[in-house]
Amino acid sequence: MGLFSALFGNKDQAQLSATVSKDAFLVDVRTPGEFASGTVPGAVNIPLDTLPTQLAKFNGKKTIVVFCRSGNRSAQAKNILVQNGFKNVINGGTWKDVNAIVNG
Repeated sequence: MGLFSALFGNKDQAQLSATVSKDAFLVDVRTPGEFASGTVPGAVNIPLDTLPTQLAKFNGKKTIVVFCRSGNRSAQAKNILVQNGFKNVINGGTWKDVNAIVNG
C-alpha cells in the first residue's frame, strides 16, 4: 500500500477488486523504464507526462484503473481524466496493489 493510502485511506480501493475483474482498462502511468521493470498483466503504459496528448486511447472504455509506483501519479492521472470528461476512473494506487488483485 502506498504511503498516502496508508495514511489517509484510498476511497477508490473499495471498488478496485470488483472493477479489475470486470475487464477494466488498466493503465500504468509510470515511465517506460519503470513499466519495463514490472507491471500488471494486461496493463498498457501511458506515462503521466504524455497522458493529456493520449486521451483518445480512453474513449469508449467502460472503467479505467490508473496506477503507478506510490499512488501520487495515478491520483494526478485520475484528475486529468475526470477533468476531460471521463467517468468511472479509479485510482488503483500502486502497481503492486493492482497486481495482487489481478493475480489473486
